[in-house]
Amino acid sequence: MPDSPTQAARAMVEALRGVLCRLAEPSIVLRTVLEQAVALTGAQRGLFVEVAAEGGLAYQVLHGFTPKHFEGDAGRFSRQLFRRVVEGRQAVLLANALEDPGYQSAESLQAMRVAAILCVPIETEDRVAALVHLEHARPGHFTAAHLDALRPLVEVAGPVLGTLQAGRRLAAEGDRLRDAEAESRREAAEARQELAGEWSFGRFVGRSGPVRELEAAVRKAAATEFPVLIRGETGTGKSIVARVIHYAGPRAGGALVTVFCPSLERGMVEAELFGHKRGAFTGAQTDRPGKVQAAEDGTLFLDEIGELPPEIQPKLLRLLQERTYERLGDAEERRSNARIVAATNRDLEQEVRAGRFRRDLFERLDFLPVRTPPLREHPEDIPLLARHFLSRFAERFGTGPMRVSDEVFARLAAWHWPGNVRELEHAVEKLVALSHEGELDPTLLPPGAEGGKERGEEPAMTLKARVDAFERGLVVEALRAAGGNRTEAARKLGISRVTLHDKLHKHGLARGGDD
Repeated sequence: MPDSPTQAARAMVEALRGVLCRLAEPSIVLRTVLEQAVALTGAQRGLFVEVAAEGGLAYQVLHGFTPKHFEGDAGRFSRQLFRRVVEGRQAVLLANALEDPGYQSAESLQAMRVAAILCVPIETEDRVAALVHLEHARPGHFTAAHLDALRPLVEVAGPVLGTLQAGRRLAAEGDRLRDAEAESRREAAEARQELAGEWSFGRFVGRSGPVRELEAAVRKAAATEFPVLIRGETGTGKSIVARVIHYAGPRAGGALVTVFCPSLERGMVEAELFGHKRGAFTGAQTDRPGKVQAAEDGTLFLDEIGELPPEIQPKLLRLLQERTYERLGDAEERRSNARIVAATNRDLEQEVRAGRFRRDLFERLDFLPVRTPPLREHPEDIPLLARHFLSRFAERFGTGPMRVSDEVFARLAAWHWPGNVRELEHAVEKLVALSHEGELDPTLLPPGAEGGKERGEEPAMTLKARVDAFERGLVVEALRAAGGNRTEAARKLGISRVTLHDKLHKHGLARGGDD
């Protein structure tokens, strides 16, 4: 090491100033800066870390390190130290890291034989854009003189690095837009179309207590940006609720990116979610962004998250907790601004007890729980749902108004709909598509819809209870359409006012209020 580190540094910087500004290849510039820093200080290991505008870290040039040094405990230790430098915007000099209260518990330091550490920020304009991180196994190796020696080099490197980063950001943004724009537009268009055809605030199909509770929960979730876990049986509309939460919230202008977890090829889950770097695996011919990056400033919807493989769950937990992730085969740490909405038809508490789902991930996802009720819990909404689907499919198939017999409605009310609203929708679609002469054919309904069993299974409610629930729904619908006018409601139902009065008492709806 030179006798006067500061003088040597100034002489070296003057020689490098013009060279650095003429170098066109960014990796050469970064490597040159790191090599000179190592030479000035006599460090055994060195690392040049770029810091993205949003805080992500990219390990660009390594001297004496390997990527494995930044995994596990070592990775956590390094990120903690780097953030300390970035947030404080000051160099950190540790004469003996093993005796530092903040780091002596890191087992990785013992394994890597780390003692002296010097980490210096490089600033461009108004932020820390990079770090030069140096290590030596001998305690006390780095001194204040080394820090003074690095300052001229850092001053030169800052403007050069700023220019390189600006150009790289433009190129990366162009690549990201080309890769994600078409898919994001298609998904957004499909989501908006489906949402317009299904639900919007103020028009949730159904007027029962469970549906009103669902609407209140969705309104609360849509107004925030916290993680949401939607739980419910198959066919209860979980994906529609996810779309409502996205498009009724502050991220409506961003993309809604859906990942159906059961469809992911097991060996490719990480690449699909987080993206991959060229050469990360056989067939990876180019860099490719993942679903997380495509959902930036929008919402990432993980449908049936209970199917997510255990080895991926820690990476998703890190995304939720630290808002950071890495592409497969890439050591660069990236930050994410995507909101996470997940859905499942599994009992995740049972999955946690069985060891198939991480408890900390479940608790993080379940910050704002939303439950979609099965249709058997609100059978009084069957008439409303059936009429909604009848109107929609009649318009789609161009059949015009269809006559609906009492038998059809009685069968709809009697069936226990194990497939929930989705099964009801498909049943009505079949009715409209295959019926003739303007009247729905009840024989096209599910074979057990006369109130019997399905495959030997007892229906959730008796036939009488379901017919009563169906009747109550019709009465409520008529009263609402008539604005509470009982005479008009009776006319719409085709019954006398006295009969309506009896039914109001029968169903607990007689709370006063005359015509």
